[in-house]
Amino acid sequence: MTKLDESSIIKIFQRKLGNKKFISEDVEIFNLGKTKIVAKIDTLVESTDIPSKMKLADAARKSIVACVSDFAAKGIKPQYGIISVNLPKTISRSKIDEIAGGFRKACDEYGISIMGGDTNAGKEIVFNVCIFGKTDKIVSRKGSKKGDLIFVTGPFGYTSAGLNMLLGKKKGKKNFIKKSIKSVVNPKPKLNFGIKNKKYFSSSMDSSDGLSTTLNEMSKQSKKKFIINNIPSMKDLQYYAKSQKFDLNTLIFHGGEEYEIVFTISPKYKQIIKKNARLLKTPVIEIGYVTLGKGVFVQENNNNIRLKDLGWKHFK
Repeated sequence: MTKLDESSIIKIFQRKLGNKKFISEDVEIFNLGKTKIVAKIDTLVESTDIPSKMKLADAARKSIVACVSDFAAKGIKPQYGIISVNLPKTISRSKIDEIAGGFRKACDEYGISIMGGDTNAGKEIVFNVCIFGKTDKIVSRKGSKKGDLIFVTGPFGYTSAGLNMLLGKKKGKKNFIKKSIKSVVNPKPKLNFGIKNKKYFSSSMDSSDGLSTTLNEMSKQSKKKFIINNIPSMKDLQYYAKSQKFDLNTLIFHGGEEYEIVFTISPKYKQIIKKNARLLKTPVIEIGYVTLGKGVFVQENNNNIRLKDLGWKHFK
């Protein structure tokens, strides 16, 4: 029997549900009367998404933050949510309090009101979160044009290092360990930056499945070639990769969980973007440009090397 991957499973559901024109996007949009509603759903599963050393409060917060990150990439304010939780029958009251506190923290940070949800019993902890908002329009993944610049809202690679550390491989300098683990357990989507600057984005996408996945998806939907000439990494990560004999590009491009915004803009908006980034204290990094063609390429020693989509894939 052929093993199905995530893409194949999704296509089966699309055929059965009659959505043959489905185009992958960060959020779902539908009209309710004259109001355009935006929705995002995400699931966090104990056995695959919660390292044993991660606090349940941080995991609960992160389940909401995962949805917020997609809203940030589209420049939309999240407003309401519903939460479904699956919990073992033996779970203690203190752990329930911790989970509820994590949900509360995320809601307070991003101004979200939880309207209700569902509670079930099962073998492991599962958080299923759906967030809602409204908008006139979103920034799609497919709008980049020849000559556009490619930006990201922060450096990449720390989450890959942090996950290794949470799995018991704590190596590196003390401050670097702390920084890397924090990037995994306490991600902070750049929501205000996305809302303020969406009108300047020609395309944008959340990076949580890995930078290589994000860039390839945006390139594919825009039907343009992306050239990456500035890899978004910091010196401390470069030192860590070298000292621990990790491939730097693997950490940066294929790790995932960064919850950053990857966006393209016309060069005429570059100074406005940089000014707004300073005002909002959001680190932005120009990593490349858009041109005619297809695929994503990284410039190394005057050569363009194809960047494959090797980010996070379920069922692989």
